[in-house]
Amino acid sequence: MSYPELAVHTFTTRPWSMSECIEGYARRGIGGISVWRETLEGEDLCSVRKHIRDAGLEGLALVRGGFFTGSSAGERRAAIEKNRECLKEAEALGLPQVVLVCGATPGQTARQNYEQIRDGIGAIAGEAERMGIRLAIEPLHPIYAGDRSGICSLRDANDLAEELSLSNVGVAVDVYHVFWEVDLREQLQRCADNGWLDAYHICDFKPDQEDVLLDRGIMGEGCIALGEIDRWVTEAGFGGRREVEIFSRRWWDEDQDKFLDRILESYEKVYRGE
Repeated sequence: MSYPELAVHTFTTRPWSMSECIEGYARRGIGGISVWRETLEGEDLCSVRKHIRDAGLEGLALVRGGFFTGSSAGERRAAIEKNRECLKEAEALGLPQVVLVCGATPGQTARQNYEQIRDGIGAIAGEAERMGIRLAIEPLHPIYAGDRSGICSLRDANDLAEELSLSNVGVAVDVYHVFWEVDLREQLQRCADNGWLDAYHICDFKPDQEDVLLDRGIMGEGCIALGEIDRWVTEAGFGGRREVEIFSRRWWDEDQDKFLDRILESYEKVYRGE
């Protein structure tokens, strides 16, 4: 069995090294990989780029840039510099996209966070475009609105992309974060119609999760109408890979080969009807 239409984020198999991720994904016929900066610590980027290519994987994105907000101008300038370093890493790795978790600063209003995010993206977009890199705004579930992202719905992300109106700024849609939106189908179509639908991440949302960050579900374990959303994404015209992005402290304590095989078994049931 192979999975050319699938990609996996290296943070999904967090205990694995960069090489273990590349080899483990390629061995199972997975088509793509999105690289988390945490997995790159201590790695030679040119060697990683070659390893990804030689393994037959498509490098999709570097995860993650963003966190543009700050209560002082100095903090916001520092965030811009960190994002410039992220762009350089993506360029060295030959990755065409940087996923942005946009940030939020406690004590600021939603409008302040939004405007700082808008201005931060605007400050790096030109440099990213010269490098051939797209910036993908990832809306997060509102549970993270206090300190992780002021962009909390696909509607917000679309509005921001529209306001910026930059040719290399789009959106990364993660079902974990947007499944609850009553106008999701319409917003997916709006996103695709404007050329913003750059990435599609899959996992599941467990209503009884033990940790709001590190207890995501394998597809089929939770409450998301995954099949219906997948149809909407396809009908909107998305032709890219489904990207598995699961944070699970419980599964990280297990053998990662078994974890990845369990993910693929669930994927086959949910998305292939097997």
